[in-house]
Amino acid sequence: MTQNVFRISSDPFTNASSQHATQVEPDAFAFGTTIVAAFQSGRFFVAGASDIGFATSHDGGATWTTGELPGTTSFAQPAGPFDSVSDPSVAYDAMHGVWLVASLPIIFGSAPPPAPATLVSRSTDGLTWGLPVAVAPGQSSSDKNWIACDDTPSSLYFGHCYIEWDDPNAGGLIHMSSSTDGGLIWGPIQNTANSAAGIGGQPIVQPNGTVIVPIADYNLQNMVAFASHDGGASWTATVVAATISDHFEAGGLRSSALPSAAMDAAGKVYLAWQDCRFRAGCASNDIVMSTSLDGVSWTPVSRVPIDSMTSSVDHFLPGIGAAPGTSGPSARLGITYFYYPNTACSSATCVLDVGFISSLDGGATWTPPVALAGGMSVTWLPNTQNGGLMVGDYSTTVYVGTQAHMVFAVAHAPSGAFDEAMYAPKAGVITVSAGARRSSALDRPIPGAHSDHPVRRVPPIR
Repeated sequence: MTQNVFRISSDPFTNASSQHATQVEPDAFAFGTTIVAAFQSGRFFVAGASDIGFATSHDGGATWTTGELPGTTSFAQPAGPFDSVSDPSVAYDAMHGVWLVASLPIIFGSAPPPAPATLVSRSTDGLTWGLPVAVAPGQSSSDKNWIACDDTPSSLYFGHCYIEWDDPNAGGLIHMSSSTDGGLIWGPIQNTANSAAGIGGQPIVQPNGTVIVPIADYNLQNMVAFASHDGGASWTATVVAATISDHFEAGGLRSSALPSAAMDAAGKVYLAWQDCRFRAGCASNDIVMSTSLDGVSWTPVSRVPIDSMTSSVDHFLPGIGAAPGTSGPSARLGITYFYYPNTACSSATCVLDVGFISSLDGGATWTPPVALAGGMSVTWLPNTQNGGLMVGDYSTTVYVGTQAHMVFAVAHAPSGAFDEAMYAPKAGVITVSAGARRSSALDRPIPGAHSDHPVRRVPPIR
């Protein structure tokens, strides 16, 4: 089922060391009517990809221009020094008028030489990209980087950009670095006040300049958060936002309860992840959410009511977004996610679909879900050394005005090679309706729902 979507990019590489043709793990950011998405192209089994691809739309998702970032790997044009590259994340620095894509450089080998913690590629139009800037050179290991910028002109820290990553060799120690010049120069490595460990952090910058970073602890047992109130000069200790109860998806799919975060116009943070606490016996995951105004106090976990708590559907890999200019009881939210219509499946029978659900009132109620693409066999996906078959470790949802946009991987049956590429919905597929809504107000976690299903304890790497 791909009639609701169209292909916006495909893997152009042919190197024998990668699995072609594959594109996985998109992130996107929107500013004005421009959307920039970035993703892995040519996934390696070991880690990363041949390069980071991009797809840019200047007309709110009607048309797209695609290409690959220069200077990253030996397969890029011009070539860079790294063997592969992974974990793309996109931001826009409104003060300096520059698009930024952060990515993770990888050097293979049993004892690889030090490399930068992350790379940052820069562009003024989302189409022409310069050679990447190194962030924190000389690192022995890094994973799951994420980038965000302060785009509020009234903020004391307007034009500050922030990168988060973790160090697997140090037990997942969380690192931060900041830039004040459009991503050209990045400051020294900083840690949280309690030297916390974690994975999958997503910095969010409030209108007053406060940076809140929701992140999973390194054992994926809790969602935690920390903050900076001084433009990245220092970072607070982590606080627990919620516990995690994660069901292991069938079929060998690579998936973990990593956070996805968004913010409304008033600075309220919405944190979403996959979680099985509402399901008897932890039989499948829902998408759940918690919110905060300050990164310290978080609301009780609520369930996004995509379907019944007794359904056989398994939901995972969410990407949440919020419409600019909307807030509070009028905040428009959207979540893109993957799902199995039947959680009781095997690698031979699991069918993978992509869905979307939205809220017009800050998550109090939700419109009926929209099926975007599906009918994918997990056997059509590239395999990975760390975690299994892959569409990505996260999804993405962005807004142009009040119109939601998403970019996601869709796979078709291989014919001598893989056929997995980046897709976006066709015009009119995602519509806003104030009609029938589903409330999650009465949902309560089922006591002991996850008592015999421990959470994952091995985070995905690269």
